This record gives sequence, structure tokens and C-alpha cells, in this order.
Amino acid sequence: MDIIVTTATPPTIAAKRATSVIPIVFAVAGDPVGTGLVASLARPGGNVTGLSLQATDLAGKRIELLREVVPGLRRLAIMGNVGNSQVVLEMGEVQAAARTLGLDVITSEIRRAEDIAPAFEAFKGRADALFVVLDPVISSNRLPINTFALRARLPTMRGVRDLVEAAGLMSYGPNFPDLFRRSAGLGPQQDWRVRRTATSSIT
Repeated sequence: MDIIVTTATPPTIAAKRATSVIPIVFAVAGDPVGTGLVASLARPGGNVTGLSLQATDLAGKRIELLREVVPGLRRLAIMGNVGNSQVVLEMGEVQAAARTLGLDVITSEIRRAEDIAPAFEAFKGRADALFVVLDPVISSNRLPINTFALRARLPTMRGVRDLVEAAGLMSYGPNFPDLFRRSAGLGPQQDWRVRRTATSSIT
């Protein structure tokens, strides 16, 4: 093969471990520097480049928007797949931002679909809203997550529009179809600086 195209952090890490020769382009990665995919955004080095979501940088903004929608927000639940190194970084940023704003925080560390129902049991009566950290496990289980959140009357903040269209409350983040279109223009013949996502939108 001439090039490998990936999405999300875990598959990109796996591809990087598999080859140091074949060019790898990630269409989506939350924090490529923080997770060790690249050395820096300006000089990624090696055989990996792509488009960064800068997910950790957006944590505070997402919480601020959630507070505007839920004025009485005092207790924030955070759900994420701790088997994903990017999610662990983002959850840390969310916790720090929430505490800076004076919010009490409860976290739910999931790894698989079977962990979702017990997580919502743990949230019961202990949270006013839910911050869902995006990754493939969360995305593939978006319908049950939204169903549980609706039953628990928990407003949710996500990082991608698709999860809102599946009955979530709101999102703030990049346009994923646009990222995939832009990734098609990256390759070994191009400038290999990692691109930041240009704009974010509220849904």
C-alpha cells in the first residue's frame, strides 16, 4: 500500500506501531501531541500527519456553553472510555475546567458497552448534566447513551453533531465530514504540518 488513512487515536497508534515507513494520515485525532502520535503540530516528524481536533483545548468552552443552557448546573457527570489515551487526557481537562468553575464532578470510566448502564446508575441523583467524551466506543453506543440520559433527565454535551442528531442535547466541535474531505489532500507529497480544525460549531 502507498498510504494508510485512519480515524481516531487508537487506530492511528496501532498503525504507527505497525510501520514507520508507510505514510499515515489521520482524518481525526483529538490531541496528537499529547498522545504521542506526533512530536509537534508544526514538525510532526516520522511518517504520521493529519487533522487535530484539539479536543482538550475545547473542554472549557463546552462546559461554559452547557452552563448557559443549564443555569442551575452545580454537579457535572463525565463519561469516557479510559481505554483510549486521548479520552483520558480530555477527561482530565474537563475535570480541571469544571472545578475552576466551581462544579462538583463525578466521573464514569467505561471501556465497553456493558459499562454504560451501571454508569448511569451511579449518576442517579448525583448529577445535573453529563459531559460525554467522544471516541469510537461512545460513538457506536450513542443511541443507548442518549436513551439512558433522557430517562435520567440529564442534559448532555458532546463533541460532535452526529450524537446530537441521535437525540442528544447539544454539541460544540468540528465538522467531521469536512475533516475527511480535507484529509484527502494530505499525503507524502504535501506539507506535513498537522492541521488544526479551523472552526467549531454549536448544535
